[in-house]
Amino acid sequence: MGQRAEHGGYDGVQYAHFIQSLSKVFDLVGSTVKMVRAAILASLLAVATGALAERRFVPGAYIFEVEDGHDPAAVAQQVVGKHGTTRMKLNYKHFKGVSVQLHDLKGAKDTAASLASAPSIKRAWPIEIHDLPDDHPSKVFNLKDWNITDAKLTKRDVMNETDTWSTHVMTQVDKLRAKGVTGKGIKLAVVDTGVDYSLAPLGGCFGAGCRVSFGYDLVGDDYTGSNEAVPDPDPMDCAGHGTHVSGIIVAKDDILHWTGAAPDVTFGMYRVFGCPAEGAADDVLIAAFNMAFEDGADVITASIGGSAGWSESAWSVAVERLVEAGVVCTLAAGNDGGRALFDASEAADGKGVTAVASFENVVSPYVGYGSTYRIDGGGDEMHFGYNVGNVYNWKSPPTAMPLYATSLDFANTRDACDPLPDSTPDLSGYLVLIHRGTCYYSVKAANALAKGAQYIMFYESAFDVALGTINVQDTNITAVGFTTARQGMAWVDAINAGRNVTVTMELPSNETVIVSGDERDGVGGCLSPYTSWGPSWDMDAKPQVGAPGGLIWSTYYQGYAVLSGTSMATPLMASVMALVLQVRGTTTPRALDNLVSSNANPQLWNDGSGFRAGALAPVPQQGAGLVQAYDAAYATTLLDPSSLSFNDTDHFVKSFDFVITNKGSSTVTYNVTHVPALTAYTMEKGTVYPKKFPPDLVDTAAKLTFSTSQITLSAGNRKIISVSAQPPEGVESKRLPVWSGYIAINGTDGTSLSLPYQGVSGSLKGTASLPAGQGWIAWSNDTKPLPNHVPDNYTFTLPAPGTATTKNRLPMLYFNLALGTRLMRVDVVPMTTCRPKNLTTDDPLGDKYKVIGEYPGFPVRWWPRGSAKMVWDGQLDSGDYAPAGKYKFLLRALRVFGDESKLADWDVVETQGFKIKYST
Repeated sequence: MGQRAEHGGYDGVQYAHFIQSLSKVFDLVGSTVKMVRAAILASLLAVATGALAERRFVPGAYIFEVEDGHDPAAVAQQVVGKHGTTRMKLNYKHFKGVSVQLHDLKGAKDTAASLASAPSIKRAWPIEIHDLPDDHPSKVFNLKDWNITDAKLTKRDVMNETDTWSTHVMTQVDKLRAKGVTGKGIKLAVVDTGVDYSLAPLGGCFGAGCRVSFGYDLVGDDYTGSNEAVPDPDPMDCAGHGTHVSGIIVAKDDILHWTGAAPDVTFGMYRVFGCPAEGAADDVLIAAFNMAFEDGADVITASIGGSAGWSESAWSVAVERLVEAGVVCTLAAGNDGGRALFDASEAADGKGVTAVASFENVVSPYVGYGSTYRIDGGGDEMHFGYNVGNVYNWKSPPTAMPLYATSLDFANTRDACDPLPDSTPDLSGYLVLIHRGTCYYSVKAANALAKGAQYIMFYESAFDVALGTINVQDTNITAVGFTTARQGMAWVDAINAGRNVTVTMELPSNETVIVSGDERDGVGGCLSPYTSWGPSWDMDAKPQVGAPGGLIWSTYYQGYAVLSGTSMATPLMASVMALVLQVRGTTTPRALDNLVSSNANPQLWNDGSGFRAGALAPVPQQGAGLVQAYDAAYATTLLDPSSLSFNDTDHFVKSFDFVITNKGSSTVTYNVTHVPALTAYTMEKGTVYPKKFPPDLVDTAAKLTFSTSQITLSAGNRKIISVSAQPPEGVESKRLPVWSGYIAINGTDGTSLSLPYQGVSGSLKGTASLPAGQGWIAWSNDTKPLPNHVPDNYTFTLPAPGTATTKNRLPMLYFNLALGTRLMRVDVVPMTTCRPKNLTTDDPLGDKYKVIGEYPGFPVRWWPRGSAKMVWDGQLDSGDYAPAGKYKFLLRALRVFGDESKLADWDVVETQGFKIKYST
């Protein structure tokens, strides 16, 4: 594996590259969790601190997949018939079905179950609504703010320039660019909010011959995820997210001199969100991916999803099939890294799908006006960027001015907040440098003006922030600007060292607008703290690999933006896949995953406070590491598979085989060694719940044994090597430590590859998904993350059935899942002797209980871990209302790897008893 270092420039900034056959199943997944009546209640599944993201389902809507040989339209007419209306016909090669909106919301679950039993139906799912990840905006730059217009700018062919874009250097895209590899001949499709193709960097048009040459709007502007989609042929963006994603891939900006990573791919956009981007439903996402496939896409990418970790959802299944059919699918790992382990995102959790982690950009990009400076009057001119204030009458023609700092202490936040000392010279001929600090700009400017200052440059106090604007009230100041903290610090350091700094301020104009960036000490190149962790609940390795996603410059709706998230890392990874495809020709998604994973650079652990020397970040956080495009494209040694999972103690895999193939032209000797990563505890010490980021880490590692530690392969030959693992000793298995690391393969030809592995000490099935006591009744107006229990036998007075509002104080069920569950039930159990005869039934699981129904929307499948709050107005899943009386909720969650037919595999929690009566 070794260590690799890359160095590159980014607008004058130098930086280091840190190394270091399911049977027919009717899956009732909360089909009525969001019933229409719930819209007038407090949020049915409100998000609390550390809670799972709200799962939303379209009331009474289902996807029915048809058996082979059946026509979806005919099935929709014959089977669904009078029960509902067709939302979408999903008549695709790899997914044939229909999505339906049932008329009777109260009886939707029973109707859907009955319809699913028809011989023509293979499988059915309730329709879930998915959101964009919670990306982290830094700054949005509207073109009008900078008066950037094509007519006034000097253009040059950016494709003929050396690629020094920081994220491209980090990932070796720059090396491929130098060889003319730009994605030409590869068809890449994005599923997102659309694309503002009117922007010059994105070609200015849509259709044949345009940079955005194909695609479709599947939903229309008014789509919310739950209402009817109104498609049209034009995928114009109105939210910005899809435009940002598009620029990362395909932009060619001859004005600001940057490009996307694969600017010559044949590019398409499938819009699945409305205005604003409120959600995209399963049926729309399935349609979009399949449309892209049938339009000939080689790579499909989407930065959509949320906490899940189960690969059986409708969307995940649909994406898996396209991967099996030969199309690379990259999806965002998610931005829930604060929840740490076991939080893979849908549909990134799909088998064979490339889940993409996020790394931090090594620079903090910003847009500004360019100017220059010199040290001691000699050497090359050095460039820097700044933003103008409310006055900017710099000298014309531009003239060099000596720099004078009012304080030589970067930590002095009160710089120029008080009158400057008598020793201050006449500042009229200087560019005066002032720390932003704590008091008003106008106060600082006035104190400088008192000493004759006419030209002032403020510098930022904080790193990694976009340049703001500045306003000084005194009209006697001739010009004022604002530059970055790092630039200000560099100047202060130079003056402290006895150097003379002279600055030439260029007049702000279209000609001087630049994109630049400051080096990021301590965090550049590290894993983003928000990047979601794996593995999946089936112990599949997630994520697969990572790319830069933190502080990423790209196009945006009507302009540009700096955004952070796995949403930004994923299109860069899709671009890399396209570039590698261009170099290597036709290959399978598995082969591509093998290439990018084995050639990636595993990175050191960094919790935000700095890199930990010699300690690799866990595989469940970074997968194979930071992608290296050039090495993957031109690799002559191949590894298969892309990762190994030894599973947990109950399902421990004693050994795996992996294959090394020498595709080069000469004989190579390979050494096989073990490089462990840090072991991460899932559970917080002393609790039954996972620890938030950062998890507790230990250096204790597994021991690997290889069938051979050295092999020699002549050209064209291959060798199978077996590896067995001995889990780490001395770890606390009840806390589910996830151990991981890398098998390093180093060849005499310079080959340096790695194969990530992982395992868990302890039993996932033996760990409660729903811990004892973690479900109770609270008041609906209790907004605390951990609401209070109501007293036993407390009486709630409910409004007349169907009339509840947020003003009513209703019973609220709170529960907290420590681990995910494949199936969860919430039954309503009467506690009175005279049970409602027309409602009471035996327990569906065959246990001792008598029940009158379930909470609306239950049972649910494939639930992620986390807490939920659910308000109850007395309605049952049947649509009936519970009679007045005493009740309790019976919560049951199937454990990971549990068997639904075995009662012992279910966690059972009973709430306290409570009474309900209805107002008259």
